[in-house]
Order: sequence, then structure tokens, then C-alpha cells
Amino acid sequence: MTARLLVGAAVLGGLGLGCSDRSAGTKAGGGRAEAAVVGDRAGAPPTADSLVATAPRGEEIWFTLARPDSADGRQCLDRAIEIRRNGARVPVPLLYTGTSPEILNDTTLRARLSNDCRPGDAYLVDLRTGRPVRERP
Repeated sequence: MTARLLVGAAVLGGLGLGCSDRSAGTKAGGGRAEAAVVGDRAGAPPTADSLVATAPRGEEIWFTLARPDSADGRQCLDRAIEIRRNGARVPVPLLYTGTSPEILNDTTLRARLSNDCRPGDAYLVDLRTGRPVRERP
């Protein structure tokens, strides 16, 4: 592990963004039409990394970091996406979602940006680079 990763892990751990209870949030392989509802767990630490999909060439799509959100009197938990293959981890920058990503083909997935506990714009994510590009209708 590089020094940069160790520093990043220490900073995230110090902010309370480390992994913990696997029972909360979205379960592996499952998806919801709305963001994962936090409800009475609003004060609880974020959930652990969760496998949500596997691409045809073996890339694994994981929910990783979490951030709380709220709207209309309800609370939810949005998750960051990471692509894992052959021991490498490729984070998808600036894309927090409350719904499971959809594998489109062997190089692309679709994920919806979450805002105010609702799915928003769809982004196409390159499974090789992790680069998201807003999907045009």
C-alpha cells in the first residue's frame, strides 16, 4: 500500500467515513428504485463496501464511500462506486448514487446521480477507466 493510500485511509477514518455494519444500506446484488433509506440509523456509521454487480469480463462493481442526504423530511444514504478487477481498484469520481448501477455491455455501466434522495441524471461509466459521462437522451 502506498503512503498516499495510507494517508487517505487515515483521513477518512478520522472523519468517521470508515467501514462498519454490513447489515445496513443496500445489500450485495440488490437494487432499489430509490436511495437507500437511513431512517432511524441516521447517526450510525456508513455501511461496509458492498458488491452490487459483476460485468461480463469479471469486473466487480462495488458501493464504497457513503454520504448522508435528506429531502422532504426523509433521510437516505448515497454511495460512491468503485470498479475492481485483478486486485486493482478504480474509483468513479464525483458520482454518488442511491440505486444499483446497470451493466450495459462489457465496457460500460449506467449509474444515476443521486440528489435529495432521488435518482437524477444518468451517467455512462467506462469500466476500464472509471470515467463517468452524462448520458444524453
